[in-house]
Amino acid sequence: MTILRTVVFAVATAALTTTAYAETLRLSHNTGDQTSWQKGADKFAELVNAGSDGDLSIRIFPNAQLTGGDQMKQAEMVGRGSIDFVVTSAINVTPLVPEMAVFSLPYLYANYDQVDATTDGAPGEKMAEILAEHGLHLLAWGENGFREVTNNKHPIKTPDDLKGLKMRVAGPMYIDVMNALGANPQQMQWTETFSALQQGVVDGQENPIGAVIIPQRVYEVQKYITPWHYSYDPIFIATSSQNWDSWDADTQAMIADAAQQAMTYQKDITREATASGLETLKAEGMEVYTPTDADLAAFREATKAPFDTWAAKVGLDLVTLFRDTIASSAASQ
Repeated sequence: MTILRTVVFAVATAALTTTAYAETLRLSHNTGDQTSWQKGADKFAELVNAGSDGDLSIRIFPNAQLTGGDQMKQAEMVGRGSIDFVVTSAINVTPLVPEMAVFSLPYLYANYDQVDATTDGAPGEKMAEILAEHGLHLLAWGENGFREVTNNKHPIKTPDDLKGLKMRVAGPMYIDVMNALGANPQQMQWTETFSALQQGVVDGQENPIGAVIIPQRVYEVQKYITPWHYSYDPIFIATSSQNWDSWDADTQAMIADAAQQAMTYQKDITREATASGLETLKAEGMEVYTPTDADLAAFREATKAPFDTWAAKVGLDLVTLFRDTIASSAASQ
């Protein structure tokens, strides 16, 4: 009996020890479970589980479920330690960190090389420092992409074509941009947008092709698209500074590496989907208008006032850092 009790105690102790080291962490993101956001989150969870030998698992909550569908609150809750990880886009963090709007200033970027020069260089490091001031430890940058405009009324070829259109937007900066273009902007959670487009509550929206428009099947409720590349929106994965500081150096290194690999993968598949995206949308029945250089110049001029307004809000020194990095990238191409 003594031997039996000893064996039972040993097994129970081993079970308790295993349980003590097993931990489930929660990750929240904005979009549905078919998007490249979800695929990047899945890859991160897979890598963390493997890197921790199963001691850490990550449960993913799409559509901002942990914040009642409010995509703007996710980063704040991560900063407070209420959620462990967030995958979100820069523009969705602007209520908490206004400086994040710098990425999305209208017509700041012309191509991916310029984008990568900022996220991989000094501007990206500066933004990580700013996020840290709000309790967020940046792990890696991913891709939402260049935001393209869609609607159900008519092709958008000039700024005048936006006049009077009811446009769903994601945040305050885009309200100012759409107002400057004569549209009627309505800020709305993404979880509400598809039905709003379907029911005609709004006429259009703007989002990246590969990360949102195709996987979220926006083509089912929108007829026209103009790839005007007017604004870029990166996504990123972050944890709380509190979480980060609680992990030992090996765990930090493993999680940082998993995040970098996952977001590199997410960026690659998003850009691949975007590259073939217009043909996909045409096949689904959307009409594509490709703007000329003259068209883009007119849109750039029409959005100059909100650019200047928001450049002042995020800080002219920060905008200069981005512009100088972009200029250096363009010169080296």
